[in-house]
Amino acid sequence: MVTMSLLGYVWAFLAGAFLANGVPHFVMGICGMPFPTPFAKPPGEGDSLPVVNVVWGFANFVVGLMLLHFHAPQDLLAWALLGVGALLLGVMMASHFGKVQAKK
Repeated sequence: MVTMSLLGYVWAFLAGAFLANGVPHFVMGICGMPFPTPFAKPPGEGDSLPVVNVVWGFANFVVGLMLLHFHAPQDLLAWALLGVGALLLGVMMASHFGKVQAKK
């Protein structure tokens, strides 16, 4: 059985988080819809242009995929942590952006 270092598990978790974060930004951007990004005013609440969202989503995909490339999950725990990272960030984003959309 192959086991990873503690840092390897952290990278797997972060890869899941970056990949999950890329999805709404990229999708909203390619649909031509504005969506909050860290570059908006106020950050994370104001809307950014669709092109900004496409680039931001793509950048998150690149980071997530690079983490997977250089620190590929080697056991079930690492894959589970990748999923937990994606799920946790997804739930956090749903909560945050739900509140932001309710204010509009």
